[in-house]
Amino acid sequence: MSDLTRLKLTILDGGIGRELKRIGAPFSQPLWSAQALIEAPHYVTQAHQNFIQAGAEIITVNSYACVPFHLGEARYQQQGAALARQAAIIAKEAASHTKEDQNKTPQTVLVAGSLPPPLGSYRPDLFEQQSALDILTTLFEAQDDYVDLWLAETIASIEEANAIAHVLKDSTKPCYYAFTLSDEIGETARLRSGESVIDAVEAILTKATLIKERDAIFFNCSIPEVMEQAIRDTTSVLKKHNRQLDIGAYANSFTPISQGHEANLTTQGSRDLSPEEYLVFAKKWHSLGATIIGGCCGIEPSHIKALAEWKNSLGEV
Repeated sequence: MSDLTRLKLTILDGGIGRELKRIGAPFSQPLWSAQALIEAPHYVTQAHQNFIQAGAEIITVNSYACVPFHLGEARYQQQGAALARQAAIIAKEAASHTKEDQNKTPQTVLVAGSLPPPLGSYRPDLFEQQSALDILTTLFEAQDDYVDLWLAETIASIEEANAIAHVLKDSTKPCYYAFTLSDEIGETARLRSGESVIDAVEAILTKATLIKERDAIFFNCSIPEVMEQAIRDTTSVLKKHNRQLDIGAYANSFTPISQGHEANLTTQGSRDLSPEEYLVFAKKWHSLGATIIGGCCGIEPSHIKALAEWKNSLGEV
């Protein structure tokens, strides 16, 4: 990649959970973004539309909280699959409706099925392989008929990535693996597990059937400051293996997350990160090789609009 500033750029949406809260949807812990899905799904449609109108070219299914960690075991067993399917249908309809309503150049909006941390965000210590596989398979089957690609989100360890890869191994759709990073800035980027990004990328690249050429490596739900080193480390490993994969980044606007954070018991504190400030980070990520950029928790349509306007200024279509 001789001229990184000429890399094609795709705009991902922002954090749907905090967007639901911002627009007045029912929202509380532990249900998180699933509460609107259960009680007032029209807010989910509105949140998707807000990001699409801001310029998002990929929207993510609101299935992140359709797991026992948020729903509770009993509700998950009764409604988990149905809620994830409903979320995928809502996203597909929002994307399709937008395409039909364009009066000028049609806006192509893809739908990313979400595979969230099955046993708890930022908590690699809670991971258990068989339980994770069961949950991930349920979510995969619930969404697959309605999505264009897969986004495995907030992966906190290599073990978790391997489980997700097992579920996605026979998918014919692009699969994006998004790792969540330690919020401590260092010379080597690290996952929440403490494992290095270099080791994580090496691990998934050396699995013969894991990463296809249209798949991608992402980093998400971490402070913007740690994304740069993760992208640098990833590009170095890709170069070593002579692989040309897309790299994605979508940071949050949280304050740094501590080890042992109970994601379904408390609402993480946020910082005031303006669209202009976020854009500065995004431009750096793009210059280093990131080709798909959006936002995670707390990144609103206003941030996505700034990204889309920047992309348009580059002369991309």
